[in-house]
Amino acid sequence: MTERKLIDSINELRQQRDAVILAHNYELDEVQAIADFAGDSLELSRKAATVDAKVVVFCGVHFMAETAAVLSPEKTVLLPARDAGCPMADMITGGQLRALKAEHPDAAVICYVNSSAEVKAESDCCCTSANALEVAKAFAHAPEIIFVPDKNLGGHVASLLGRTFIPWEGYCHVHQLMTADDVHKARKAHPNAPVMVHPECAPDIRALADHILSTGQMCRFAQADDARQYIVGTEIGILYRLETENPEKSFFPVSTKAVCEDMKKITLENVHAALRDMKHRITVPDEIAKRAKHAITRMIELG
Repeated sequence: MTERKLIDSINELRQQRDAVILAHNYELDEVQAIADFAGDSLELSRKAATVDAKVVVFCGVHFMAETAAVLSPEKTVLLPARDAGCPMADMITGGQLRALKAEHPDAAVICYVNSSAEVKAESDCCCTSANALEVAKAFAHAPEIIFVPDKNLGGHVASLLGRTFIPWEGYCHVHQLMTADDVHKARKAHPNAPVMVHPECAPDIRALADHILSTGQMCRFAQADDARQYIVGTEIGILYRLETENPEKSFFPVSTKAVCEDMKKITLENVHAALRDMKHRITVPDEIAKRAKHAITRMIELG
């Protein structure tokens, strides 16, 4: 089947199934292009909770589809690639978080949305990179804050608040690929371009940036800013949206190695198969979903 016929068939199937296609900013260009809505984790969480459709095809990774299933249990949530996971989300389990909580019984627990439903269920509130600071401010009264699983995002927010969090030693392996030398080379090649990086980047990368932003914030900043060129420090899938929304501007990655293989597992072919065969359905056990929904809903409200 040609790409054109594949897209036409996807469009027919989405009508037949009363389906909406959501795509994360890190997905393949062609997948973002067919999505009803593309965005960052917070934007997609909000959309999944409010969209009027029977079926949600989530073009992202497993924890994102889980979040949609928790927010909308009455909908059928499909993940086109069953094995599209997140190594950072796998770095902590519910049991490990329970053990950490037992060591710090007075601590509030904030968990990055890049985590399993089981971990969310053990948390007071979730956050995304877009609203982590607002969420943390809401827990300023807590004597201690446990932040899981991303030590880089947690460290960034803690520094903005002038306090110390109890971190988990998790990280995004894709953002860890970028080095300070990469940033220096990019600045030398594009001296007039501001550097915007994701807070999942390591501290030395963040220290070199002009702006530390989530992917959604990067898109809004690029549209409002007067610069003509930008250096972008995050997964390179974001370049599609940045270039599409700002055709008169140029965007350069800090590193072309910043590729999430799991995000790239979603293709037009398996989106088509998901709609055709109604696979792979993502569900969350009721007891976990009920507790996880509290943390996710609170995140959306604070965001």
